[in-house]
Amino acid sequence: MKINVSIEHMKLFESLSSKTRIRILELLAKGPKNIGELAELLGISSAITTRHISLMEEAGIIRTENIPGKRGLQKLCHIAVDEIILSFEHQSADKEYQVVSIPVGQFSAYEVSPPCGLASLEGYIGVCDDPRYFSDPAHVNAALVWFQSGWVEYRIPSYIISSRPIHSIEISLEICSEFPGYKEDWPSDIYFYLNGISLGMWTSPGDFGKNKGIYTPNWWKAGSQYGLLKTIRITNTGTMLDGIVLSDITLNQLNIQSGKDISFKIAVPDTTHNVGGLNLFGKGFGNYDQDIEVRVEYQINP
Repeated sequence: MKINVSIEHMKLFESLSSKTRIRILELLAKGPKNIGELAELLGISSAITTRHISLMEEAGIIRTENIPGKRGLQKLCHIAVDEIILSFEHQSADKEYQVVSIPVGQFSAYEVSPPCGLASLEGYIGVCDDPRYFSDPAHVNAALVWFQSGWVEYRIPSYIISSRPIHSIEISLEICSEFPGYKEDWPSDIYFYLNGISLGMWTSPGDFGKNKGIYTPNWWKAGSQYGLLKTIRITNTGTMLDGIVLSDITLNQLNIQSGKDISFKIAVPDTTHNVGGLNLFGKGFGNYDQDIEVRVEYQINP
């Protein structure tokens, strides 16, 4: 979850301003629990625990579901986010943004090795572990893409006006490793390229399937449920991943031209140290209801 620091998100900040609610998050990080279990561990009443949970659910950091219990229905609580990224950026008068959302199935080129596959919101596309189905016309409908090694490449339309220099390019996507079924301790070295230039490598810690993804369809039982939201930001000073330096590659090195598409490649080379594959989650799968989001910020008055 990435949010701008503003009064618009006061409910979130308030939900994190209590020691009790922080303790609830610590407990739920170990696994889902019902209201009674949380109340007992916290040493407070179920009524007070319910009020805390309601506030956190309203803020979007906890989700609940009613399941059968010994005495009727019980409310089971889950953490709804893996991380919260605070952004202090605000649009200034001398900058404008252009945002493009690219479905994860809309890759323009690929080279992948099994286990691999594609899934839409309704079901599998083709046959799993057969790379040929990455060429099926229906691949554009995929909301989940996975493979063991190889790459997929996307074309980002360039709406840049030549008279307005680019200030930054930001790409966010939900991603994790790939293991048959799932394995939460399964590192994978994932590389990112823009216009053929390597932006750097990030090691995914695992393939997450223990808990259901918030938006993952109920029909999906194959394993991987959600990923981590990663944000790449390229400026004239370098490339950052979630605010941490990824490389010294700058915008000037990427040969971005007005009217020419920008290529974006995501790869797990079979020569890297951790060949742990990748899952790429799109809108309708995972914990973040988004596709590959690209935001270009440019100067109005350079």
